[in-house]
Amino acid sequence: MAATPHLPADHACLIVHGSDRPGIVAAVSALITRNNGNIVAFDQYSDDPIGGAYFQRVVFHCADLSAALPGIEADLARTLGDGFDLQWSITDQSIPKRMAILASKQDHCLLDLLWRHRRGDLPVTIPMVISNHTTAAEDVRSFGVPFFHVPSVAGPDKSASEAEIVKLLAGNVDFIVLARYMQILSASFLEQVGVPVINIHHSFLPAFIGAEPYKKAKERGVKLIGATSHYVTDDLDEGPIIEQDTVRVTHGDSVEELVRRGSDVERQVLSRAVLWHAQDRVIRHGNHTIVF
Repeated sequence: MAATPHLPADHACLIVHGSDRPGIVAAVSALITRNNGNIVAFDQYSDDPIGGAYFQRVVFHCADLSAALPGIEADLARTLGDGFDLQWSITDQSIPKRMAILASKQDHCLLDLLWRHRRGDLPVTIPMVISNHTTAAEDVRSFGVPFFHVPSVAGPDKSASEAEIVKLLAGNVDFIVLARYMQILSASFLEQVGVPVINIHHSFLPAFIGAEPYKKAKERGVKLIGATSHYVTDDLDEGPIIEQDTVRVTHGDSVEELVRRGSDVERQVLSRAVLWHAQDRVIRHGNHTIVF
């Protein structure tokens, strides 16, 4: 069974973004102080101090946070919404996010996430794993996580299988991870699930598209291989990037070695992206992200 992740009690995370202007930091600090909070972490970024895009992440402690949250949210609406015209969100950091995993035959990212979850390294719960294959069913269940098999429908119309997945996910998850799920999700599916979806893939794109990308990379003599984790949008593999990494390879590395090393970096990149999302460290802005 999974270990209980270490989640700080009575800690809130406040995310603020909008147009930069003088006084935002002072206003946020004063708001937290008058609500008996104490700031324990503070990050901010502005791409232009004169009306540019502004981003802020603040973690603060507040005794009996659950009782204080309604008053804090009302104060935020008055101060930041009406006063500064800023967008904001606040979360109780003691409540883990619910993460569903979609997978296919390749299980390296799936099993890595389950292992990290069991160790308590990811501040999430995993209500389900859904796969279009049954090869990982017993492994998943050995972690105490429910496994659901939803076969892919042959042909371009995936609406039937997507509808079944939506039924399983509806109201049960806060975000979804595609752990090498080898199916293209439709715009309708993304709209219906209504939660962030995180994907992982090798960093050869747009080169070496299709089957056996590492074999093609070997034939081309690449010197770097890597992985990219991003949010899924209507544009295939074009969503805001959360994390990337690379490793150097040489002419002496076999295709099998490239696959092994590529799988390693995919696991690392995906786990970091999941952790940062679960900790509310990622702010989406247009087609890119700010990661604190």
